[in-house]
Amino acid sequence: MVKRRSVECTNDIQAASTRGKLSVSRLWPVAIIVAGACIFSSLGWDRYLTFDALRENRETLLHWTSDNRFLAITLFIIGYVVVVAFSLPGATWMTLGGGFLFGTALSIAVVVFAATLGAVAIFLIARYALADYFRAKMGSAGDRIEAGFRENALSYLLFLRLIPVFPFWLVNLVPAFVGVSLRTYAIGTFVGIIPGSAVFCSVGNGLGLVFDAGGTPDLGIIFQPKILGPIFALAIMSLLPVIYRRIRS
Repeated sequence: MVKRRSVECTNDIQAASTRGKLSVSRLWPVAIIVAGACIFSSLGWDRYLTFDALRENRETLLHWTSDNRFLAITLFIIGYVVVVAFSLPGATWMTLGGGFLFGTALSIAVVVFAATLGAVAIFLIARYALADYFRAKMGSAGDRIEAGFRENALSYLLFLRLIPVFPFWLVNLVPAFVGVSLRTYAIGTFVGIIPGSAVFCSVGNGLGLVFDAGGTPDLGIIFQPKILGPIFALAIMSLLPVIYRRIRS
């Protein structure tokens, strides 16, 4: 009996040690993302996801989108998913471009759908390749954080998505490391990014006037009190279940 318990203990220790190490066989998705980001940057493709590129090609984009509506939406969704999944710069300008090409209402739906797909992709990759490693490194403190986060995962996710000060790529990764379910993550992401996407899509819808005036769009508009105030109120409301549980306990 003692010998068997000793063997079981040894196996548990070995399993914990294995979880604390990076598995090379699981790193291939991360390698693809890193390679893709390097290729994207080295070939200078980031210049196509800028305000200048949108301004210089606006007539061509408008005419082609008008003649190929369905294909344009499909390619836009694919491109947006790739940008988010590979954590590439330029998602903001793609959102503005969506508003410019498709109008406010349609672009909100397209952008939110595409951004959610891209976020889910990077979430699954991070959970598959790195979650066990980071959980092992965080130790008992990580277990407490994970337990607290998972108990109120949807509320925390909505808060992080709604407040525009948290980097989108960071919020894509953290839930994967603390055991948030895919369903909760997808719902929290989809709902949480709607207000911010709506603001930038509406700005994009008015880019024609900005182009004609020779100016640049005000990306800081989301931090104006009349816009940030309601978004911040929604973020606080998302935490009400957490606050209620704290008070009740």
